[in-house]
Amino acid sequence: MTEVLRLVHIQAQPRLAGCAEVLGVDGLAVSLVVDGQITEQLWSSGKTAALFEDLQFTLGEGPGPDALRDHALRMVDDIATVPSGRWPALLPALGDLPVAAVFCFPLHLGGIFVGVLTLLRAEPGPMSGQQMDDALALAEALTLQFLGGEGVQLESWGDARPTELHRAVVHQATGMISVQLGLALGPALLRLRAYSFSQGLPITDIARDIVARRLRLPPTAGDPGPTDPTDEMRG
Repeated sequence: MTEVLRLVHIQAQPRLAGCAEVLGVDGLAVSLVVDGQITEQLWSSGKTAALFEDLQFTLGEGPGPDALRDHALRMVDDIATVPSGRWPALLPALGDLPVAAVFCFPLHLGGIFVGVLTLLRAEPGPMSGQQMDDALALAEALTLQFLGGEGVQLESWGDARPTELHRAVVHQATGMISVQLGLALGPALLRLRAYSFSQGLPITDIARDIVARRLRLPPTAGDPGPTDPTDEMRG
């Protein structure tokens, strides 16, 4: 961890490969805040971490959103013991995903919050004192790095997709739904999340189909309708 922290401090875009092993967990994800409440998945150590972050984003609930909303640590030593009413959509959706413990660290400096560091473990149990100290040190280092004003190049972040943010297509699709259905951006994103959940598909897959015009979400009786009259012709 000493070497990891050294690299975070000296590199504009540090690599975090190997951090999960150092911290004694099976997966790690870093998400940054976009527009105050929505997090953009920047980096993940593997498929499980990426899927877990996508589920939290799609459903709008989980320890990550809680940590962002409350600006506090969220330590779930055994996810099987979490009351069903706490995250009523997320818990059933986890299915066979190998996630038994989740630890979320808000990335913040004073009152400035820039993201969330999420650690996942396939077996239940708390973090050790040393692992907790290391995770807090990593969260602090990442916060300072993101506040440094150097920007972030995704090519440096291991498994993240190059050239685009993981959920940039979601923001594009949200804008298109907003125009097509006459909704504000917030309700448009909720409609996209709901459709993704009802279809049992990742929200990014649905968003790509919308942006590519392979899919158009059906309107409901209460929708105002297209805000741009030429949109119907373009669709």
